[in-house]
Amino acid sequence: MHNIKDIRKNLDSFKKKIEDRNVKINFDELIKLDKTNRDLIKEKELLEQKKKSLSKSKNQSNFKISKELSLNIDKLSEQQKPIQTKLTEIISNLPNQALDIVPVGKDESSNKIIRLEGKPRDFKFKIKSHSELGELKDQIDFKTSSKLSGSRFVVLKNQFAYLERALINFMLDIHIKKFDYKEISPPLIVNEDVMFGTGQLPKFEEDQFELKNNADENRKFLIPTAEVVLTNLVRESLLNEKDLPLRFVSSTPCFRKEAGSYGKDTKGMMRQHQFYKVELVSIVNPVLCEKELDRMLGCAEEILKQLKIPYRVLLLCSGDMGFSAEKTFDIEAWIPYEKKYREISSCSSCGTFQARRMNAKFKSSNEINFVGTLNGSGLAVGRLLISLIENYQNEDGSISVPDALKKYMNNLDKIN
Repeated sequence: MHNIKDIRKNLDSFKKKIEDRNVKINFDELIKLDKTNRDLIKEKELLEQKKKSLSKSKNQSNFKISKELSLNIDKLSEQQKPIQTKLTEIISNLPNQALDIVPVGKDESSNKIIRLEGKPRDFKFKIKSHSELGELKDQIDFKTSSKLSGSRFVVLKNQFAYLERALINFMLDIHIKKFDYKEISPPLIVNEDVMFGTGQLPKFEEDQFELKNNADENRKFLIPTAEVVLTNLVRESLLNEKDLPLRFVSSTPCFRKEAGSYGKDTKGMMRQHQFYKVELVSIVNPVLCEKELDRMLGCAEEILKQLKIPYRVLLLCSGDMGFSAEKTFDIEAWIPYEKKYREISSCSSCGTFQARRMNAKFKSSNEINFVGTLNGSGLAVGRLLISLIENYQNEDGSISVPDALKKYMNNLDKIN
């Protein structure tokens, strides 16, 4: 969330930064609304001061004047309400500004490859997709999931379900024991204010699964990512600097309509309405956001390193970043059947953007400032499952279990 005072003060710079995010905004309308809003506030404050002065006098003739002032103040308030609402609506839909280090670009073609890790395996046989391998032994079942829930859902069975659970436990243990994240088991249903806090609403309402509710209740949504609940743990809070950083990890189902992905990744498990994800969130002093982002990226990379899955790291350009992000690294894992890298994690610094929406602050000496927030997948379970199955497949259709994962699968060597 942006402060209108900052926009007003640095208008030309702000315009450029928003244009770099591929967002078109009528800034003339914004500035006009802001001026009208301020004029009404100023006029109302003058009348309130007059009323206050009159109230100090015991002259009965001032009563009628005071009453007229009250009526005029109410009229100005009514005039201001729709203008303030419209102003807030425009600002709420403005994305975060990218840091200067972020490459400027319109789409993924302008993303910058930072590094490649690991070498893709040279298969000596015709490789199969994760769907083929799962359906070979009835361990991935799309037909049944379609009957139960429709498209973009999946039923995992037997050892593939076991593998999914093992991956979740493995990742949680790494992040908790090695990187000192605190595990949280959060609600999967949140209210409208929480979704606004992290930037899912109002901009991306069409992507969210909203629950039917009684008309008098606050709107409720299924979480699209644990980032929403983990970040909002500090909403409406005043933290002490000595308690920072806070680092949270959680494994939850995630629910997304994928409204803008019609026709994309319709086969297999790549793009689902429901999927598991291990999520990392950090709450820090904002001056340490970039340093914490590098740390978080390393935590996510560690999973792929231990599983020995090839991957690459990209710095996203201004036009490809998420709404709340000021800087984002994507990790893409190698998918052998597609012969390409696919996103498996996105690690982002949001600066104070989300904190302003949540009113999350910290006290340092005698100063009070907004906290910095960061989030990252550590990792997306479904896509990790795809990459692992395809990278560790054997000619007979079995899947070798990586050494790092064996203790989570009762020392099983292969999934047959």
